[in-house]
Amino acid sequence: MASLRLPTASRPAFRVPITAASAPLSLPAFATQNSVKFTKWVRSKSFNLVLSGALTVGLSLAGIGVAEAKIGVNKPELLPKEFSPVIDVAGFLSDGQEKRLAQEIDDIEKDTGFKLRVLAQNYPETPGLAIKDFWQVDDRTIVFVADPTFGNILNFNVGASIDLDIPRSFWSRLAGKYGNIFYWKEKGEDASIEAAVMAISNCLKEPVGPNNCSEVRFLAKARR
Repeated sequence: MASLRLPTASRPAFRVPITAASAPLSLPAFATQNSVKFTKWVRSKSFNLVLSGALTVGLSLAGIGVAEAKIGVNKPELLPKEFSPVIDVAGFLSDGQEKRLAQEIDDIEKDTGFKLRVLAQNYPETPGLAIKDFWQVDDRTIVFVADPTFGNILNFNVGASIDLDIPRSFWSRLAGKYGNIFYWKEKGEDASIEAAVMAISNCLKEPVGPNNCSEVRFLAKARR
C-alpha cells in the first residue's frame, strides 16, 4: 500500500501574489478584482479547486510545473437564507457545533477586528464563488475551507491585513497538525474544524510580535 505524505512544519506555506495583470484565469474572480486587498494567499495545493472549482495543483514544492483545469463552481442556491459565518453544506457539524463556532467567530471579530469565515464542503457540492458577496470578503477576512477531497482538510485564504500580522508558517503548521488525513479520519472532520478555529482564535488574540503564533494551540472552551 502506498504511504501517505503529510504536511510538516518545515514545508513552506504557498503564497500567491495577485495582480490584475498577472493573475491566471483559473484563480477565483474576486482575487483579481481585489488585487490590492488580496495581494497574498496562503493555500494548500488545491485551494482554488476546493473554493471555486478552478483547479491549480502544484506538482512540486520546487515549482517544476502546474496542472490547471478550469471547472468553475458558483452555486448561490447552496448558501443559507440568513447570514452565518459558518456554512456547512457537507454536514460535518452538528447544530450545536455550528452555534459554538459562530459564537467563537463573533468573539474573534469583537476582540481583533478580523473576520473568520468557515465553509465545510465536499467538492463539487459547494457555493464556490458565491461566498464572496455573501460574506463581503475583504483584506481583513480569513476564508477557511474544510474539504477532505485532497487528503488535507484545512485550506485557508488569508486577507492582506491579516498576512501582515500572522506568520505565514502558522497556516501550514496548522494544516499539518489538524488537517492531515490521519487526524480527521480518526477524530472526525468536525474535530479538525473545531480545533482549527480555536487555534486561529488563539493566534489572532496573541500580541503581535516576533514570536506570535509560534505554537499551534487548541485551547478548548467550556461548552455554553
